[in-house]
This record gives sequence, structure tokens and C-alpha cells, in this order.
Amino acid sequence: MKEFIKFCIVGAITFLLDYGLLFFFTEKLQINYLLSTALAFSIAVIVNYILCLLFVFTKSKNGRKQFILFIYASLGGLLLNQLSMWFLVEKLSIYYMFAKIISTIIVTLWNYVAKKKALKS
Repeated sequence: MKEFIKFCIVGAITFLLDYGLLFFFTEKLQINYLLSTALAFSIAVIVNYILCLLFVFTKSKNGRKQFILFIYASLGGLLLNQLSMWFLVEKLSIYYMFAKIISTIIVTLWNYVAKKKALKS
């Protein structure tokens, strides 16, 4: 439970980064919301990886394997994120910034399970 709480704190920090970058890329740089979502998510994943290694999960002896598994887990999260954003915005007509919150909730459980497995391998 303590590990999950740490994961949620790190997740909250990287969510704020992800959410802020999504807004910046979409509103200020006028990038399509789906591309902005992918860019913001990717940057947040890198920060999340570093913070998870430092504060959440114990380190394994095989850093390269760990990183590759983390990237695969993150790609799965990105795919789930993109699909949910597209569906919420295009099919349900939800404002993209609100859709991002819903999408994050959907992806959080996936991220915890997949990244825990990746970082403990």
C-alpha cells in the first residue's frame, strides 16, 4: 500500500506536467490535441520513469531490461491514453482538457501494474 501511495504521488506530479504541457502545446502552440497529448504524455513518461526509480520501486540489477520493459509499459499506456482521448473528444464531444482527466483515471491502473512489473524485473 505504501508503494501504491508513492506511485500515486509521483503520478500526480507527472499528471500536472502532462496536463500543463497538453494545454501549452494545444492552446499556445496550436498543435492538434491528439499530437499534443502524445507529446505531453511522452515527456511525462520520462519524468515518471526517473521519479519511479528514485522514489517508488526498488531498483533491479538489469537497468537496460528494466528501461525497455518500462518503455513497453508506457507505450501501452500511451495507446490506451490516445484511444480514450479520441473516443471521449470525438465520439462523446467532451472538452479535451476534461477528457484528459478521465483518460488519466483510465490509464492509471494500467500504468501501476505494468510499470511495477517493469521496474521490479
